[in-house]
Amino acid sequence: MAATVRRQRPRRLACWALMAVLLADLLALSDTLAVMSVDLGSESMKVAIVKPGVPMEIVLNKESRRKTPVTVTLKENERFFGDSAASMAIKNPKATLRYFQHLLGKQENNPHVALYRARFPEHELGFDPQRQTVYFQISPQLQFSPEEVLSMLLNYSRSLAEDFAEQPIKDAVITVPAFFNQAERRAVLQAARMAGLKVLQLINDNTATALSYGVFRRKDINSTAQNIMFYDMGAGSTVCTIVTYQTVKTKDAGMQPQLQIRGVGFDRTLGGLEMELRLREHLAGIFNEQRKGQRAKDVRENPRAMAKLLREANRLKTILSANADHMAQIEGLMDDVDFKAKVTRAEFEELCADLFERVPGPVQQALQSAEMKLDEIEQVILVGGATRVPKVQEVLLKAVGKEELGKNINADEAAAMGAVYQAAALSKAFKVKPFVVRDAAIYPILVEFTREVEEEPGVRSLKHNKRVLFCRMGPYPQRKVITFNRYNHDFNFHINYGDLGFLGPEDLRVFGSQNLTTVKLKGVGESFKKYPDYESKGIKAHFNLDESGVLSLDRVESVFETLVEDSPEEESTLTKLGNTISSLFGGGTTQDTKENGTDTVQEEEEGPAEGSKAEPGEQAEPREEAEAPAEDTSPPPPPEPKGDAAPEGEKTAEKDNGEKPEAQKPSEKGEAGAEGVPPAPEEEKKQKPARKQRMVEEIGVELVVLDLPDLRQDELARSAQKLQDLTLRDLEKQEREKAANSLEAFIFETQDKLYQPEYQEVSTEEQREDISGRLHAASTWLEDEGFGATTVMLKEKLAELRKLCQGLFFRVEERKKWPERLSALDNLLNHSSMFLTGARLIPEMDQIFTEVEMTTLEKVINETWAWKNATVAEQAKLPATEKPVLLSKDIEAKMMALDREVQYLLNKAKFAKPRPRPKDKNGTRAEPPLNASASDQGDKVIPPAGQTEDAKPISEPEQETPGSEPADSEPLELGGPAAESEQKEQPTGQKPTLKNDEL
Repeated sequence: MAATVRRQRPRRLACWALMAVLLADLLALSDTLAVMSVDLGSESMKVAIVKPGVPMEIVLNKESRRKTPVTVTLKENERFFGDSAASMAIKNPKATLRYFQHLLGKQENNPHVALYRARFPEHELGFDPQRQTVYFQISPQLQFSPEEVLSMLLNYSRSLAEDFAEQPIKDAVITVPAFFNQAERRAVLQAARMAGLKVLQLINDNTATALSYGVFRRKDINSTAQNIMFYDMGAGSTVCTIVTYQTVKTKDAGMQPQLQIRGVGFDRTLGGLEMELRLREHLAGIFNEQRKGQRAKDVRENPRAMAKLLREANRLKTILSANADHMAQIEGLMDDVDFKAKVTRAEFEELCADLFERVPGPVQQALQSAEMKLDEIEQVILVGGATRVPKVQEVLLKAVGKEELGKNINADEAAAMGAVYQAAALSKAFKVKPFVVRDAAIYPILVEFTREVEEEPGVRSLKHNKRVLFCRMGPYPQRKVITFNRYNHDFNFHINYGDLGFLGPEDLRVFGSQNLTTVKLKGVGESFKKYPDYESKGIKAHFNLDESGVLSLDRVESVFETLVEDSPEEESTLTKLGNTISSLFGGGTTQDTKENGTDTVQEEEEGPAEGSKAEPGEQAEPREEAEAPAEDTSPPPPPEPKGDAAPEGEKTAEKDNGEKPEAQKPSEKGEAGAEGVPPAPEEEKKQKPARKQRMVEEIGVELVVLDLPDLRQDELARSAQKLQDLTLRDLEKQEREKAANSLEAFIFETQDKLYQPEYQEVSTEEQREDISGRLHAASTWLEDEGFGATTVMLKEKLAELRKLCQGLFFRVEERKKWPERLSALDNLLNHSSMFLTGARLIPEMDQIFTEVEMTTLEKVINETWAWKNATVAEQAKLPATEKPVLLSKDIEAKMMALDREVQYLLNKAKFAKPRPRPKDKNGTRAEPPLNASASDQGDKVIPPAGQTEDAKPISEPEQETPGSEPADSEPLELGGPAAESEQKEQPTGQKPTLKNDEL
């Protein structure tokens, strides 16, 4: 029995652990019932949500628009977002920030920083010496980094989503341009962390667009590959993407549709903004020409005038897309001088001629990276607002050589809808149809290190090595492991970008630093001293390119191996417990349990990355490249591999590591490697060969970021606190404005009510003068001192005035309610009296109500009539200016008491059963009652003389004597307190014994 208990205890503990996990998931679901996506464009953003009952819906902002300008206005005591901030760009252009995403992840010497200064000279950019970045200097007291400004906007987008969803939202998927490098992606993640958002994924906007296109055309995707090109020209940049759609076989869901990013081309500065800036410069030149002889200042030196011209240029570009010409006009452009000029589409196209020549560039880049030809592209689909310019479509159509361009997708909202679908798929609260997404890394990443080699006896030299970690256009998310086999002391290695020759010289300058991180390892020598008798299997560095395209070094381990003999001893209770729990949660053969942390690298190397939609067999990298040793183990160094080919010693390293199937590995205590195989006898256990035991030692890692230093934890916390204080200040301001508006509205409304007849009827002249005087004093205080009053003071003033007018308002409200309430009471009394009269007319034989119940109802009716008549009469004697004695709440209470008694009797009649008719002594039925219908009398048949009914007896349950209450119709509770107390005193009727043949 004891042995049985020991075997069951681990399973019981495992069940409790499983219940705890399920409970944790349920608690997590309660907080994440809604998820959101934010499509961050250069000019505007779109927010979408998914919540129960609302699948994939675009959020409307406070102006009921589906897209919101990416604009923030920062002043000393207030902030504005979206359309409100866009309208402030004219009044306060210095404090209104736009297109600030172009500064994310950029150092001060980046060409994009200089370009931003040239485009928006009204903004003062400060220099951060620690990170070598820039920040916005609004005033001597106000300065914000681009990450902080983006965090404010993300927090505002979450408030819009929460108002639309009517519940808190924490999880989000955010779109970023496909060409964002590691520094830019980390900057977006830091901004989201400041805003308190949990980023489920940073998804490339071109991938989100492709996902939206595939989700809504799922039925058209089959096993035949379809190559679609998406040409996305937005306000700030242009991205061309080649996507392959086809169905693939997945491990869990069978055949499912998949999209794979095959090629990407981009132009960072080609977009609608540059076209608008060209138009603004053209309009500014016309305006200066019109005022040439007036010694006027250059309009370009006036930030407000230039902001007006940029807004007019935006409107002009949109109108010229559908018209051949248009009249640009601005009232009071500068010095109260109006501006008016005619601009034609031909002039606009001539201004942007060099921009239109760059339109085919991203197409060629995408084809080159995908190693495809235009003939393999089935369709070209337009995305983005700038693709509506006719000249862009004309040049693009000629470049791709198609008959027409696809316009069957929402150019503005496709990315937001695809991102929110991905958010629902990643969230635990929703279940969506699977759609496999295989994104591709645009920039290759490699590992570089230097080691000493002995090319000739006695001659040692340093050799620089490079190993490709993630290749260009390789799929992600993905995990990789690099093994350093010939180091037994602390060393450093570098993580850098690979060959970026596909970028032009200007793009390389904008790209920034090509060096990512220097990794310094500490503790390598100590690990070798700790296991002197073990054979080293190298230093393994585990890398992860996650769903957001962000590279991280998960850990570095020193791995050792030795041969040990199996022990025939019985497993310990702790080992059994671990094996039992592992089998319950894993559902299959468990991995060997080692004493010092079993190495589980093999599962991470050969399986797909966490969250990956692809199967192990579908990885773009070969399986042998999952763990690429940096050096071979043979004494003479092999020749350097070409391209991505692994060195010859790689296979040897894999074999030495003992990477054989789990089923072939003997377990730690001599059990069979495969589940279900019986253990070998004792004599066979002794003859088993020695097995390999692996020991793993964690190595200390120090990372030196080279491209753009991240914010330190204290700086990140300080920025988050600063933004939270601004949010609280905005909420306090909104609360104060609400209190001031409520006070002002109450004063005006009450002053107007004092002259209305219904209020004059219930108040005296002195009362009205007193209230009017107090209202006037409050209005004067609000005008003179209300500007500096706090929210508490405003609320106290409003409460004081409401208390003053409470009696007046109460009397008016009561008089408005009297007619309706009294009419309802009269109707209820009349119907109750008619019901009681009908109940008393029921014959004694069919009576279902007791005398106590009917007497109770009659008593309540009489008392209600008496109360109503007396109270109405007393109220008629009182003057209208006094507090009334006839109150609407008392009328409602009387109606509820009377209705309760009537409903009790109605419910009893509803469930009452008809009583059987007694027979006379001759065996015939009793005469029907007087109120029985003719049809009822015709249905009763008297049997002929001499024939009895004993031949076919009919069983019938016992019935009560006439006049008593049926047992089956007894209610669960009585109607009122009076009926309950009186009914308990009544004796119970006797039940006579009936024969079987009585009917």
